[in-house]
Amino acid sequence: MEKRNRSICSITFFEYRKGKRWWAFNQMQLAIKPIQSLEGIEFFKLMGTGGGFGFSLSPDFHTYSLFIVWKDIPSAKQYTQSEAYLHFNKNCKSNFTYWMGCVQSKGSWGGENPLQASFEYNDGEIMVLTRARVRWAKIWRFLRHTPAASRSLQNASGLIFTKGIGEIPVLEQATFSFWESMGHMEKYAYQKDHLNIVKKVKKEGWYREELFARFIPISLDKLGDG
Repeated sequence: MEKRNRSICSITFFEYRKGKRWWAFNQMQLAIKPIQSLEGIEFFKLMGTGGGFGFSLSPDFHTYSLFIVWKDIPSAKQYTQSEAYLHFNKNCKSNFTYWMGCVQSKGSWGGENPLQASFEYNDGEIMVLTRARVRWAKIWRFLRHTPAASRSLQNASGLIFTKGIGEIPVLEQATFSFWESMGHMEKYAYQKDHLNIVKKVKKEGWYREELFARFIPISLDKLGDG
């Protein structure tokens, strides 16, 4: 069931050819103002990505991500006609946008929680965004233990897509994952390697800040403008 006055979230992955990678890297700063000027934006983050599954120390210099929270459906529907999007689209090799309705969000990102839980999950596919800012004093512990959880994610049943994303290498990391069902996602979450990491995080206080959110995939074409 959808609620009134619902915000819409999107995450776009832009893939670039080798000759455009320096251009793409520079957009991490140059594209901020054009994105800020988009009508109806409540929150956004332009981020790099990691190679492999989940968290990775190896950057993926040919893929960048743009996460946006839109205040309403009409604003979201204008995204692909915007100057900012068309600028990226012209220079990238390919791109794909996941449209999402938030069903749960807790924690903060940059001192606030930008996500409004304005949809409900009933059944079917689900997306998850986990984001954290690691404490300097805990970086070694983080680097030592998280690769095991990332390796287990690679073999997780029901995983449709996943990508590590982040603003600052190592210090500010996030993982986006897309699952066939809540059951598949929870089966991974309670798997031994992942569960052990979660326990260590809480017991040792690895993070200065963290956010956990769940979404359902949505189709803008099937949503009214209300």
